[in-house]
Amino acid sequence: MSTSLYIRRSNVNVIVVITDSLRVDHVGCYGSYVKTPNIDRLANEGVKFTRAYSENLPTMPTRRSWWTGKYHFHSAGWQPFTPDDYLLAEILWDQGYTSAFITDVYHTHKPVYNCGRGFDTTIFVRGQEYDPWIIDPNIKVNVDESPIHRMRGGEGRESDKIWRERFEQYLKNCTVRKTEEDYCVARTVKEAIRWLEYITKKQKDRLFLWVDLFDPHEPWDPPPPYNRMYTDKNYKGPDLVDPVPGDVEGYMTPEEVQHTKDLYAGEVTFVDKWVGILLDYIKDCGIDENTLIMHTTDHGEPFGEHGFIRKARPRNYEELIHIPWIIRPPDLINRGKEIDAIVQTVDMLPTILEFLGIRSDKLTLKFTEPDQSSKSDNIFPQDLVTRQKRQVLGGCNLMPLIEGKADHVRDIAFGGHHNREWYARTKEWTYLLPIDGSRPPELYFRINDPQEQNNVINENPEIASALELELRRFVDMLGQME
Repeated sequence: MSTSLYIRRSNVNVIVVITDSLRVDHVGCYGSYVKTPNIDRLANEGVKFTRAYSENLPTMPTRRSWWTGKYHFHSAGWQPFTPDDYLLAEILWDQGYTSAFITDVYHTHKPVYNCGRGFDTTIFVRGQEYDPWIIDPNIKVNVDESPIHRMRGGEGRESDKIWRERFEQYLKNCTVRKTEEDYCVARTVKEAIRWLEYITKKQKDRLFLWVDLFDPHEPWDPPPPYNRMYTDKNYKGPDLVDPVPGDVEGYMTPEEVQHTKDLYAGEVTFVDKWVGILLDYIKDCGIDENTLIMHTTDHGEPFGEHGFIRKARPRNYEELIHIPWIIRPPDLINRGKEIDAIVQTVDMLPTILEFLGIRSDKLTLKFTEPDQSSKSDNIFPQDLVTRQKRQVLGGCNLMPLIEGKADHVRDIAFGGHHNREWYARTKEWTYLLPIDGSRPPELYFRINDPQEQNNVINENPEIASALELELRRFVDMLGQME
């Protein structure tokens, strides 16, 4: 047992709550006008990281960052987990934890993605976005008459044919909604509470619960009163809850973009309500004082800041890369602490393992199987180790930051979109390197330009070159670690 600012216990629980596509500037405790009292409460009870960044984007690559503790932006993108990935749930399974993965992120439920690996219980709540859930041909919907949709008349991935099919599925999925509790975020939280209610009758320690909420991801269609909580009462245009991703110009007016962003803000407050319901139940069921709780997101959401809406362009600007991250260990003394060290999504796994007293530098993935070589009379036992692979993590353990024993773990954050664009971010500078050749590199001095609107690469070529060199050296180092 180490002497630290929290009580480290081998029987502690871990609960991670993800709210997808949550902009850091739409969380109250990060200085936003958007009301998030429950997330704020968690921050007041724990620590808040102000310089947290996604490593590999978007949705599925970020979950691989969280669950493996390794960088992949340089070598892999949106793809299934591989047999060589040693996932967080699998590590804790081998340590005797009882676990559950409860989510409405329908991408995790698609064939071949293996997102339930290692969990004792998996619950997929159906019906988000374009999930092929309601397929009854007798349910008729008409996208062309939908007041909340607008086509682009584009080509390729912006074509009307592609998006009409998706919007039709969304409208069908919405036909089950009668009350607020029929929305996916409410249904998912209620499933998490149902699991906690069941499991805590048998045990209240060594639990691992991952609650992965798709909202406030688009479509931004919260129920009343949230759908009018932040909107301009003088606005007379449509509620475009799910714009076709792409350029704003020629597709939406500035007023329409702002209104859609206001709907998003209402969605954030709606999600926060249900996060609060889950946090309250964690207290009510008697495990709050023995539970490490984390809240974070995979990435933010663009609303025209750089000319496009939704995550349509693989461009790693502030509004997409910068994320909120709150960690609340039980019995933390320095509550409400704000940490401005640079941290990344790959840091989650090593931090959890350190908190639980599991040596991340000794992680070994063991492959077991019966004898299939025809060299032995018996193929059993089936669980003999036939090969093993030592895991070399890229992420950092953040407990020294939380304990006040360190003030930084890295000087530069590296990441991006696989095969499209990489980034390097210090506390002062952002360097963007489009490796697909789609446009020249860009450089932003965030001290004077926090929203990254003024590209100063021509005025600062030496800084851009130095950051690119650091980025390429880092990628080379990752290649040597594999």
